[in-house]
Amino acid sequence: MRAALPEPAGPEAGGDTYADDLRATLATLWRGVLARRAPQVADWFDAGTGAAVPVGDGAIPYLQAMTIWFQLQRIADENIAIRDRRQAEGRTGAATVPGSFAQAFALTNPDAATFAALARDLSIGPTITAHPTEAKRVTVLEIHRRIYRDLTKLETQRWTRRERDTILADIEGEIDLLWLTGELRLERPTLTDEIDWGLQFFRDSIFDAVPQVFDAFERAVEGHFGTGPDARPCLRFHSWIGGDRDGNPNVTADMTELALRRGRAAIVERYRDMLTNAAARLSLSDHVAELPDAHRAALHRIVEAGPRFDRNGNELFRRALSAMELRLREDAYAHVGQFIADLDTVDAALCAMDAEPLARRYVRRIRWQASVFGFRTVTLDIRQNSSVINAALADIWQNAPDCQSTEWSSRLRTELASRTLPAPDTARLEPMTVETLNLLRLVHAAHTGPDPDAIGPFILSMTRSTDDLLAVYLLARYAGFGAETLDISVVPLFETIDDLRNAPAILDALLGVPLARRSLTRRGKSIEIMLGYSDSNKDGGYLTSTWELDRAQRRIARTLAGHGLTPRFFHGRGGSVSRGGAPTGRAITAQPAGTVHGRLRLTEQGEVVSHKYANRGTAAAHLELLAASVFEHSARPAEPAARPEFEDAFDALSGLSQTAYVSLLNAPGFVRYFQEASPVDELAQLRMGSRPARRFGAATLADLRAIPWVFAWSQNRHIITGWYGFGTAIESFRRFRKDRGDRVLADMFANHPLFALVVAEVEKSLYQADLAIAERYAGLVTDDEVRTAVFGAISDEYARACRGVRFLTGDTALCARFPHFRASFDRNRANMERIHALQVDLLHQSRATTGASRANVPLLQSMNSISAALGWTG
Repeated sequence: MRAALPEPAGPEAGGDTYADDLRATLATLWRGVLARRAPQVADWFDAGTGAAVPVGDGAIPYLQAMTIWFQLQRIADENIAIRDRRQAEGRTGAATVPGSFAQAFALTNPDAATFAALARDLSIGPTITAHPTEAKRVTVLEIHRRIYRDLTKLETQRWTRRERDTILADIEGEIDLLWLTGELRLERPTLTDEIDWGLQFFRDSIFDAVPQVFDAFERAVEGHFGTGPDARPCLRFHSWIGGDRDGNPNVTADMTELALRRGRAAIVERYRDMLTNAAARLSLSDHVAELPDAHRAALHRIVEAGPRFDRNGNELFRRALSAMELRLREDAYAHVGQFIADLDTVDAALCAMDAEPLARRYVRRIRWQASVFGFRTVTLDIRQNSSVINAALADIWQNAPDCQSTEWSSRLRTELASRTLPAPDTARLEPMTVETLNLLRLVHAAHTGPDPDAIGPFILSMTRSTDDLLAVYLLARYAGFGAETLDISVVPLFETIDDLRNAPAILDALLGVPLARRSLTRRGKSIEIMLGYSDSNKDGGYLTSTWELDRAQRRIARTLAGHGLTPRFFHGRGGSVSRGGAPTGRAITAQPAGTVHGRLRLTEQGEVVSHKYANRGTAAAHLELLAASVFEHSARPAEPAARPEFEDAFDALSGLSQTAYVSLLNAPGFVRYFQEASPVDELAQLRMGSRPARRFGAATLADLRAIPWVFAWSQNRHIITGWYGFGTAIESFRRFRKDRGDRVLADMFANHPLFALVVAEVEKSLYQADLAIAERYAGLVTDDEVRTAVFGAISDEYARACRGVRFLTGDTALCARFPHFRASFDRNRANMERIHALQVDLLHQSRATTGASRANVPLLQSMNSISAALGWTG
């Protein structure tokens, strides 16, 4: 039986027999499922005529088949990538593997002292967010994971023909289960569902991936230094699921407490399993092993501190590990530090009797996990919008002045400086105010619990002034945090273009308030600042957003340096280019010099989580790439000041791009065009997450969340969020500055990492956009004049952007320098065209039907299928 979707010839295949065979095998198995479950669909694919997908309910099996095929290809790509990484390391060594610790050490070649300082400060904080950009159900993700694990079995040549056939049958069974399970959620997931979704990645892969990352680090250190400094990369996972209440009324203090309990339960269960396993295997007899008295006494203290345990009387290690497991079971450790100290005691005792390999295998891995996951699994961040915070404070004050007035500012500072505050009368407060105070009390209590890192910073979205931040501190005082130094980390989130530009002044004024400065610096001289990629892109377009984020980081760093402080930047990125998504290593390399300092936090959102963390090998490789890239960036020698001509050129390009982008958004009828030429209104029926699509229920473009904004433009293949304004910027710059401008642009493309990254991601976005498909969606716009004007502007800008990219790259075709990306996308192009054609027809039909619910199953399936082919939603 031939493969139904043959792999197109392409440079990326390059004779890679394994990759070609794997895709052909999956296609055959997938085709076998279709032959049983939907023979008409199998015949349709085999015919290869390019016939349209049937309209109406008849489309359901066709869309389901294509969606499954898109997903199977992504699973295969993941397997191929990890296999290629292992093969490369086996052939030429770890130092040749891009993104490895070994390569980072080889490229930077630090001496021992420099290395020790950098490694000590290394801090990587992946943050799982509650953003609703994952269209796949948890059940479907679990099936995908089992298929991936079966594919890894096929890599080995040791199987007999019968055994291999059994593995293939298992994979086909999982594909069949995908078919029978279905893709669409019938109900919107609850917040509890989302909490479980996030924790499942830890149970399935991340808990096991972290020791692999530590192993890779130690091997790289030994390879570079011999015995080397004793230092390890610092990983700390954060989550917003259960803590992010910005625009989500379902997130209450009770739900935050539930998220904390479930996070603790997940990691404690893992420790108990590992301790039980270690106790079962470390059968060292007291009568055989010679253990120094000091270590023997230390192990006895562990045994005596736990519940009474009478088994294995002559096997002290077993007794100690069993006692630790029992203490965890009975919640008897008062602090995570006590648990880590006991692990260190057992590790040291094993090493003292020359059993270091046993310590590494059975105890040190638990110790590494405890240093990363504590008694929490994740540090739960809290996020709320500045408007809610200001409303709560106004409610407490009663008859409060306007929050933008000088009277408001004066009262804020006066109360922050006062030694005592009157207790709020909760009986007369609004429910949201009471909820906010309860949340802050929960934060305060968590900081004195068994794991003080269980709750992380309070992130204030839409931070627009110093007063917005001071309001959080004052509410914390009303909630009982004290008066001198508050044990709460308030992190501003600068999201819009204007807020990014105002950020240095906001921080400078904040540090002038004594209580705020004391609280910010209570744990050191580093202050966390969060930067939003989504709203700045929605404000000014991709090029301008990227430049303003870069410039904001440099200006913030200079401002904080004036106070003797350094920034820790937290990057709020999404999966698509439009929301800051980019190849991890290149994105970190392009960060401004002097802004990383060995520390990086970034959001991992929606489908990005499943792409990077669904399987242990992929998760370990991604975490190593993150840490190694940050190390490499921080180990670079100090760079000279930015070249003035680059700064001037980028600034000019940004201004030209923003003008073009804003002109489009302000064009007559643009909002109507967006709503009618995209399925933005129908997206709300997709039930991807527990949060509403709009922040506070408004129906204006300004208030639409960035995620549906990007999702809608990708569904209709305009993808303007990834390229619009770039063409005008390049064309106008060249026209005004002539030959000298051309030389500067060529120099920037060759020598400015950020500009090179922008060009690469614009080029990929242009390749994924399709103006022929976009024009079909434009046909949904009922006003001829609006349709002609807006689509004409988009078409003209697309042509300018393509010309601009070709000028810079010297290529005659888009993405010629990205053959793997190009081939991967082209593999699905023909089927995507058919799905888009169907979606346009379904939108026509749906909108012609009056009633409360316009969306239907085939329409929702088409959205799922397109996002599966693209690899991202928002």
